[in-house]
Amino acid sequence: MANSALTENQQVVSQNEVILRLGKRARDYQQLPLYKEVNPLDWEDWRWQMRNRITKLEQISQIVNLTAEELEGIRNAKGRMAMAITPYWATLIDPEDPACPIRRQAIPTANEFKISPYEMNDPCGEDNDSPAAHLVHRYPDRVLLLATESCAMYCRHCTRRRMVGKEDKQTTSLERWQAALEYIRANKKVRDVLISGGDPLVLEDELLEMLLKEIRSIAHIEFLRIGTRVPVTLPQRITPQMISMLKKYAPLWISIHFNHPKEITRRTTIACEMLADAGFPLGSQTVLLKGINDRPSIMRKLMHELLKIRVRPYYIYQCDLVRGTQHFRTPVEVGINIIEKLRGHTSGYAVPTYVIDAPGGGGKIPIGPTYLVSQAKGKYVLRNYEGKVFTYLE
Repeated sequence: MANSALTENQQVVSQNEVILRLGKRARDYQQLPLYKEVNPLDWEDWRWQMRNRITKLEQISQIVNLTAEELEGIRNAKGRMAMAITPYWATLIDPEDPACPIRRQAIPTANEFKISPYEMNDPCGEDNDSPAAHLVHRYPDRVLLLATESCAMYCRHCTRRRMVGKEDKQTTSLERWQAALEYIRANKKVRDVLISGGDPLVLEDELLEMLLKEIRSIAHIEFLRIGTRVPVTLPQRITPQMISMLKKYAPLWISIHFNHPKEITRRTTIACEMLADAGFPLGSQTVLLKGINDRPSIMRKLMHELLKIRVRPYYIYQCDLVRGTQHFRTPVEVGINIIEKLRGHTSGYAVPTYVIDAPGGGGKIPIGPTYLVSQAKGKYVLRNYEGKVFTYLE
């Protein structure tokens, strides 16, 4: 009981510290009728945020003036990809602007039920490369472990909408991952494990630690990564207790899904600072989304803001051919143009790799502007970011 009480006291202290750092911004949520009576300590409790996610039309109607397309989308979005929005994320939504980039990622619309003939349930072919439950093995030396089907918020462009959204009750054992762990142990060529989902950071610390400890005990595993959107959609989840637990399994790399500069709030900055200060290398993964981040100026702003919070831009993904996401996809040339406007026009650290996850399971294929004009034996003709041509002789 003493240890339990100490943990609760530490949690209250950490919440108060965050509230002080946020200042007036911590009270913004109380301007919304739905949350005006919520205690600041409850607001900073990630479990409270999860318990009070917006899942019903009558809740979101108190926050947003919904369009007819949104009303239809909410009424039809059921099952795995039903609406679920954290109260924190709801405070970032523009209630009057249907084009708000925060709003469009979270609220279902009628467009999700218009299916293109090229769209697929499993556009990346993950199910075909699954040798064990919850595991994908595509590349020779690395595997993807899908630790959970749950997320803090269900993004409307989700690639794994065929499986994500099942709100399983958490177990207290490794049983659900046992077959995947046995496969990893038996395959000594695997040196890199990416834990994703869903979002592994919605797991309780104790359960996540069991999984990390088990993977770290496998001698041939050198590289361990976590893919998450929690610092963006539920930054309250990044607690001192979780940080202390994760540090035991370093080196641990963390890839965070950011899509728009408005996602980088003071609260998200605090979460990323906590992770960076603890020594975790942070990288970003961004999905190119029509009407959200498909202008070079917006993408450049996002990359600059990421560097300021010590998150290294890593990938821009072409939006996958997943069913119901046609309204989010841009032409590939839009992504190429964004890279063209970044390369040479800003810091190299701010230039991610633009990739297409090849439909059917071909893996990530880099796509970008062509800087090699021509080549012959010992001679390469190149162009730079300004369009000037140079010759390199071997």
